[in-house]
Amino acid sequence: MIEIYHNPRCRKSREALAYIHEKGLKVEEILYLAEPPTVKEFKLLLAKLNLGPQDLIRKNETLFKEKFKGKSFNDDEWIRILLEHPKLIERPIVIKGNKAVVGRPLEKVEELVG
Repeated sequence: MIEIYHNPRCRKSREALAYIHEKGLKVEEILYLAEPPTVKEFKLLLAKLNLGPQDLIRKNETLFKEKFKGKSFNDDEWIRILLEHPKLIERPIVIKGNKAVVGRPLEKVEELVG
């Protein structure tokens, strides 16, 4: 089973989902903007990605630039910020078992799911 943190309004997210469907794989769409993960789920996701929370921030988002750019937070604070403002989470995130990738570029999704 493949999972994807999906934003239907995002072209890259739609491309990743379409690729998974084309491969005929079962996929669970996680609409994280409507239902953000819990802190525990997010920490597990970060472990699967082998990334820190700062690595998942969409730094070009206006919200980031206006409220958070140039400020210093620890990992737990960044996690709280990302979960309170899921729009700031990079997308799509594709998960297969104990591994996950940010699906930009699409080749990363191809490498993960085959």
